[in-house]
Amino acid sequence: MAHLTLRKIRKSYGNLTILDDIDLDIPSGELVVFVGPSGCGKSTLLRSIAGLEEITSGTFHLDGEAMNDVPPAQRGISMVFQSYALYPHMTVYENMAFGMRIAGTAKPEIDRRVRQAAEILQLTAYLGRVPKALSGGQRQRVAIGRAIVRDPKVFLFDEPLSNLDAALRVATRIEIARLKEQMPNTTMIYVTHDQVEAMTLADRIVVLRDGRIEQIGTPMELYRKPANRFVAQFIGSPAMNILPAVAEGSRASPAIRVAGGAAPITLPSRPRPDGVASLGVRPEDLREATGEDAILEGRVEFIEQLGEVQLVHVQLGTDTGGRVVAKLPGDGEVRRGAPIRLAADPKRLHFFDAAGLSV
Repeated sequence: MAHLTLRKIRKSYGNLTILDDIDLDIPSGELVVFVGPSGCGKSTLLRSIAGLEEITSGTFHLDGEAMNDVPPAQRGISMVFQSYALYPHMTVYENMAFGMRIAGTAKPEIDRRVRQAAEILQLTAYLGRVPKALSGGQRQRVAIGRAIVRDPKVFLFDEPLSNLDAALRVATRIEIARLKEQMPNTTMIYVTHDQVEAMTLADRIVVLRDGRIEQIGTPMELYRKPANRFVAQFIGSPAMNILPAVAEGSRASPAIRVAGGAAPITLPSRPRPDGVASLGVRPEDLREATGEDAILEGRVEFIEQLGEVQLVHVQLGTDTGGRVVAKLPGDGEVRRGAPIRLAADPKRLHFFDAAGLSV
């Protein structure tokens, strides 16, 4: 069990600030995922927790004990990196046992921990093999096993699947999810730029941008109630469509007019949001209009056929209007160049002010 508390964490190199005013609590047993674009500070934050980066200011506590000046090896934290970093001349068993052997752990205890970790990660049949005889996913599982045998308080994963192909990423992601189920009391922090990994693995997601936390919440909280336009477009694939918009009507009969809109969008189930500058609608929340319910109209510019669904790229209004992507059924009769009218449930629309904040 391990509870992490970070207060006012700042990391800088001279005049360059990488992390700024990070406040975060991670309860014991939680799997938290740090996401954000390249250069947002997520790996630096992870390395600061591990002790591989010195915190410029602020405090980091683990189970109430200050960690700022504790050496990495004494923090009770294990880290799994992008690269497997396995010894090529050693077997899987020897790679997993090496750290304990150097630390002077008794042989029976080493054997118990290695075999227990191998069973959890389905590596028992591969203990006698060397790394070159393993697939990329199996090598990454060995690297995870090497962390497990240390029996750490906290696991840190720094983009562990980025070097794997698409199929192996899916398979290894499932292994990590299964690992968390088998170790429910272990705290895990996972860094990725892939929001699909974040959505499928996390108990909570921490979205970072430019060294600051934009929002913290469960995957569905971030998906359904993004705090701002950045989170709205970062979470979800394809990204949320954003269009300029203005509020119309009265508070009793509110409406929103969108650039490229077929007609003002009435909002019968909510008060008029004040200060609207843009409207957001997810591709999966758009559908072909069946009558007078259209909110957008334009022509089909391009179609990505994905089998069960198709991503339909639509040019709105005139050629100078905006564009949206709609995720429609794959067996629909949409044609490139044809006119199209799109509808959406007003309850599934998102509104943002000029600063990009949700309203």
